[in-house]
Amino acid sequence: MLNDIYSKQKEQNEKAHNSLKKDFMTLRTGKVNISILDNVFVDYYGTPTPLNQVATVLATDATTITISPWEKSMIKAIDTAIKAANIGVNPNADADGVKLFFPPMTKEQREENAKAAKAMGEKCKVAIRNIRKDANDAVKKLEKDKAVSEDEAKKAYDEVQKLTDAAIAKTDELVKEKEIQLLKV
Repeated sequence: MLNDIYSKQKEQNEKAHNSLKKDFMTLRTGKVNISILDNVFVDYYGTPTPLNQVATVLATDATTITISPWEKSMIKAIDTAIKAANIGVNPNADADGVKLFFPPMTKEQREENAKAAKAMGEKCKVAIRNIRKDANDAVKKLEKDKAVSEDEAKKAYDEVQKLTDAAIAKTDELVKEKEIQLLKV
């Protein structure tokens, strides 16, 4: 029973870390990454649709992203969606598609992205603490139902805290790595 609680907590902590890594992908580093467009939704015949489901998105070099829509009539909608998403560049539309030219990042932009990475890390830590609360509540319920003794419950609380501490340390490590990557010129 207790091992089930521990394994569920580990699994949920891993999900929180995966979500953090996915969030990090939306931050721009020195080199462009197409995942910066993950939160761009295009009006596709009245339905908000992710950009990568209506066009081919490629990073052609370190500072350029090329978007080739599958239907040429979508170029204007893609252009509008990118402007609305406010990703920091203006789209350049032509007859074949849309191009995004990213200028080199300034020191201020890098620092701003590092702050955003810290905020994402804090959000992940809150999720991990909520996972700890759920695990402790599950142990409390087992103790109340007399499924585990008081001593076993105390050991379980300690183990839940150890798992939480390890997950928070890993979060700090991920944030630190991302900050180094963001601030490197």
